[in-house]
Amino acid sequence: MRLRIVLAGDTMLGRGVAETLRVQKPESLVSPEVVSFARDSDFVFLNLECCISERGTKWLDPYKPFFFRAPPIAVKTLQHLGVRCVTLANNHALDFSEEGLLDTFEHLKEEGIAYVGAGKNLEEARAFRVFTVAETSLAIVAFSDHPEDYAAKEDKPGIAYADLRGGVDRWVREAVSTARKSAEIVLVSPHWGPNMVDSPLPYIRDAAEELKHAGATLIAGHSAHVFHGVKDGILYDLGDFLDDYATHPILRNDLGLLFRVVIEGGNILRIEALPLHLDYCYTEMAREEDWEWIRNRFTSACAEFGTEVHVEGELLVIESPNYRKDTQETK
Repeated sequence: MRLRIVLAGDTMLGRGVAETLRVQKPESLVSPEVVSFARDSDFVFLNLECCISERGTKWLDPYKPFFFRAPPIAVKTLQHLGVRCVTLANNHALDFSEEGLLDTFEHLKEEGIAYVGAGKNLEEARAFRVFTVAETSLAIVAFSDHPEDYAAKEDKPGIAYADLRGGVDRWVREAVSTARKSAEIVLVSPHWGPNMVDSPLPYIRDAAEELKHAGATLIAGHSAHVFHGVKDGILYDLGDFLDDYATHPILRNDLGLLFRVVIEGGNILRIEALPLHLDYCYTEMAREEDWEWIRNRFTSACAEFGTEVHVEGELLVIESPNYRKDTQETK
């Protein structure tokens, strides 16, 4: 059975986005064309880079510059996009302490949206989730390599933390391997590496290969705030999807991609990327010069890994030689 998974990067619904939600409907934050692309799939997954709560106090860290908290109505934005699951394994899940994180769990559950990468204790935070999608079993493993202070403990809420400085933590490899025995497709979603780098650092590349060896079908990373190239089912960084962030004049984190991955029989057949323009608290399709900039940058970033990109209408596409568009069947 053919499965289409949409992957969105960092989605921050607090601060300026939260203020926008006070005066606009939650369905107004993303253009109809982008919503249509997302919903034309079997499964939508993204990195939720904030807590959803009206409670909690800021995490006590004098060096932490940003704290993101979204109002409960923000869940409606996720529903409008067709989101089935989010990862909370990132450096903003506990911005408003345990109360904010626990509220996030409840608000997501109330609206039927699953989460991975965080939990009420260590076991729950590290647990992978299995979904049945289009008659196919899909397992999702999520973790973050920062900050260690946000890590869940045996009896303490937090995120699934994994130190990558000496290679991939054993628990992550075991989770991926076990997930592989439980599902036909294993999606691994790491929040890894520093912000604002234009390509994955060497240790990220090494970690990605370890995850593939452990049994990952597809890797969808995030943290850099800018999209990176793609290699053999490794999307090193999805970039940003929706936020109020300042724009870097060179790296252009206001220009992004929304990915749709086509998988059949456990094999990735095709990756489609829709170019995006991220305005202040509003995401729409990229046009003209912005579209050209994204095409050039993505083509170059993928070429670094020997991956070819071609254009189909508004989309940037990577295809496996086993994909046949004419018959929609594999060879």
